[in-house]
Amino acid sequence: MSHSSFSVERKLLSKKSTKDNRLEMATAVDPSGDPIPSSAVLTASSKHIGLRCQHENVEFLKCKQKDPNPEKCLDKGRQVTRCVLGLLKDLHQKCTKEMDEYVGCLYYHTNEFDFCRKEQQAFEKTCPLN
Repeated sequence: MSHSSFSVERKLLSKKSTKDNRLEMATAVDPSGDPIPSSAVLTASSKHIGLRCQHENVEFLKCKQKDPNPEKCLDKGRQVTRCVLGLLKDLHQKCTKEMDEYVGCLYYHTNEFDFCRKEQQAFEKTCPLN
């Protein structure tokens, strides 16, 4: 095998394995079913988080405005975290395939929405905002 054909073959294999790995590496939950709040997962579900966890987020922000001491708002922060993790688990159970494909695309494209509109539409169709 010549050097140039080896190089082309290696690039093709590398491209194929990268595409296959993007879904494996960017799932929304760990093997036990607990959410993994990676940047791609949080980006994919940001609209849902904004709606479902709005109350908890507003209460946390009010607390922070009232008292900048981080210790004073730990409970409010835990409530936000609990809400988000519960939402991620719900979303992944309701639309596993679509969420994993959207998260995988965002992961692969470094959270660039423009490259993942097809996956975003499928995800939001299966798990609509409400």
